Amino acid sequence: MSSSYLASRLDTVKPSPSMAAKARVDALRASGKEIVDLTIGEPDFPTPLHIIASGIAALQSGQTRYTGSTGTPSLRSAIAKKLARENGLPYDPSDIVVGNGAKHIIYNAFSATLNEGDEVIIPTPFWVSYPDMVAINGGMPVIVKCDASTGFKLTAAALEKAITPRTKWLVLNTPNNPTGAVYTAEELASLCEVLNGHPDVWLMTDEIYEHFVYGEATHVSPLQIDPRLIGRTLIVNGVSKAYAMTGWRIGYGAGPGVLMKAISLLLSQSTTCPSAISQAAATEALNGPQQCVREATALFKDRRDSMVRLLNEIPGIDCTLPDGAFYVFPNVSGAIGKTTPSGTRLGSDIDVMMYLLEMAGVATIDGSSYGQPGYLRMSFATSFEQIEQGCAQIATAFAQLR
Repeated sequence: MSSSYLASRLDTVKPSPSMAAKARVDALRASGKEIVDLTIGEPDFPTPLHIIASGIAALQSGQTRYTGSTGTPSLRSAIAKKLARENGLPYDPSDIVVGNGAKHIIYNAFSATLNEGDEVIIPTPFWVSYPDMVAINGGMPVIVKCDASTGFKLTAAALEKAITPRTKWLVLNTPNNPTGAVYTAEELASLCEVLNGHPDVWLMTDEIYEHFVYGEATHVSPLQIDPRLIGRTLIVNGVSKAYAMTGWRIGYGAGPGVLMKAISLLLSQSTTCPSAISQAAATEALNGPQQCVREATALFKDRRDSMVRLLNEIPGIDCTLPDGAFYVFPNVSGAIGKTTPSGTRLGSDIDVMMYLLEMAGVATIDGSSYGQPGYLRMSFATSFEQIEQGCAQIATAFAQLR
């Protein structure tokens, strides 16, 4: 079939860098090469046993049929209770839609709201899929550069400057992937104040990493700061990260009824519904004991501290301690412009990424894919042994640059 037969909108979409990195790692491992994989965007430990048991019980009790397109009543009730208990947000189960992962909710929210040329404000560094999901749905990603001077966080002044009559959404991700930046209550209040001056701009807040915050940092949802925005805010979350359930594929959105109905309509004509078994397990995850989440957070904090310390011992790398998520985002511009042992000049963070993969056997993801050149994203959702080995191999590779 000729490529001309395909929809032209696909020309605006790039493959997911995260999935591309995984494919590179899999191919190299298949060829017999040992790779330390620091690209992992999921917990490296199994789903807690009480959640697995709930999924098994659902299978054995015959919960293997279609559910409603918005999710089972029990799961939507569990989500509403979670939002009230942990976030102080008053949502009715009818204001909640369950999808096949948080990404599924984001995609369908854009599909339900964007007309050709509508603008979506996306601060850098951004999760790699936001701009492409906007573009494939006919929207225009408006990328707002946020650098280390602001802690990689959007300021009120930058938001005000980016808003135009075509602005439909602001996408806010806290804790952030890839930097681990966590917005404070004061920072969110200033952004909410700007949005209150622009009543046609909606807020999408991606809170999938909310439980992974460290030290003095605290996760705050924007609606906790300014409830006036509840009529035009979509909260996106899920069970993938906090409960090590990435493969179960359950995410959810909470928002105004008109938007929830539109997303539900799209789901009914595409995926029909999420997996019944996975929904039963997710219900147990939210309603059941939460000690597993606290233990995961403590483990990730120790891994974070170890990785940051080891990376900062390497000349040419500057790594800030992240407040949340399970990634570090080190500045590797000290290696750009240098020459490898084979005589190749490293001209960008992409070159540094490929050098580490091919010569050091360490897989990372370039900052350019997140809208922030000069950096690499590395995950500490892996063992201490892999962190230590990976950092040692990176140190050796950087020492060979001239």
